[in-house]
Amino acid sequence: MELKEGYKNTEVGLIPEDWEVKYLGNLGDVRMCKRIFSYQTKDSGDIPFYKIGTFGKEPDAYISKEIYCEFRKKYSFPRIGSVLISAAGTIGKTIVYNGEDSYFQDSNIVWIENNNQVIPNEYLKHVFPIVKFRTEGGTIQRLYNDILKNGLFPLPPTLTEQKAIAQVLSDTDALIQAIEKKIAKKKLLRKGVIQKLLEHKEIWETQDFESLCKTFTKQTGFDYSTHIKPSLLNIYQRGTIPFIQNKDFEGFWFNFETDYYIPEKVADKFPMILLDEWCLLISISGKIGNVGVFPNAKKSFIGGAIAIAKFKNPRLLNWVMIYLQSEEGQAKLFNNVKAGSHQNLILDDIRKIIVPIPGKEEQKLIADILSDIDREMDQLEQKLAKYKLVKQGMMQQLLTGKIRLVKPNSKANEEDLAMVAEPNAYYNYQAYGK
Repeated sequence: MELKEGYKNTEVGLIPEDWEVKYLGNLGDVRMCKRIFSYQTKDSGDIPFYKIGTFGKEPDAYISKEIYCEFRKKYSFPRIGSVLISAAGTIGKTIVYNGEDSYFQDSNIVWIENNNQVIPNEYLKHVFPIVKFRTEGGTIQRLYNDILKNGLFPLPPTLTEQKAIAQVLSDTDALIQAIEKKIAKKKLLRKGVIQKLLEHKEIWETQDFESLCKTFTKQTGFDYSTHIKPSLLNIYQRGTIPFIQNKDFEGFWFNFETDYYIPEKVADKFPMILLDEWCLLISISGKIGNVGVFPNAKKSFIGGAIAIAKFKNPRLLNWVMIYLQSEEGQAKLFNNVKAGSHQNLILDDIRKIIVPIPGKEEQKLIADILSDIDREMDQLEQKLAKYKLVKQGMMQQLLTGKIRLVKPNSKANEEDLAMVAEPNAYYNYQAYGK
């Protein structure tokens, strides 16, 4: 294959001739906070303490102001703008430290003490997803310091170009975050509408969940290990149907492009858990309490962490799903959670839940109101997916030098993003080296 003019082959692929391949260890030492022991933490307090399980989420442990001030002064602590990296759990997840009072678990959350005059943090943040780590095996179980320091990445020759790339990608992140905020607001609105509607429930009839169902069951462990698991495929083939997991449904949203598929002839042997009619799904293990309506758009099959309810009167499905999503409904689902290594819901407990049922006209009105909100959320979700896909295309183009930025723009707009996502598209930021 003929080498493209102005480019060279490297360990990280084809890059411009004036770019270099660098080790992360070239940038500086790997740092981490001083170890915090469990007896030094509390369930509430002054300073949030982020462990690997809460990294990028809400903290569930705190340390005292005294320990924080002492350890921050005596030991390594990230600078404002430092890129924190998860070295365990979800490997390579990054968060930019914004200067807020907080502390981070040693060895599991680390950062590189880089020189901003060589590579700015705002560029480094975007580089991590494309770093090539050298390992003898396949999947990295833990990002040890040596593995991290030996990670390879392509680097533009000037700070100007690095900052230009970082600006464009950061603008894209801002657009993505703005859409995510809109989705979060819509979810809060939906929740508030449901709570308002439930104010009238005292005049409604009630039924226990079991009386609404003609069948309510789940996949058994024996069936899964003996018949189902050995049959699962990770790509679609003719004669297979989607294997639905907790992440594939929520409310009226349903995903049929699943991680696994099962031969239809195997699924047909288990008619009680076959998704071949309009029904209600409840996650009972792992991500418990998630509720959704199966729309019967495509024959499917449920995973082991899901219970399936087939109703005597399918017209009640939408309302029961809406009720179980409400604060009141969720409280009833979680009232008898069985704790173990994983939290679980027990079907017998769900069968006893009392469900208030409005009249037919009210049910239709409620469903219409919420479906309008859901439709708006679905449009936002589609837009979010589009921008995330565009961001991936931009990273592939910009972080490997396939597109070179000469004059970075202060804002990224939708037209620019769409162009950069296409390998052969003209890009508004003057590009060369195509």
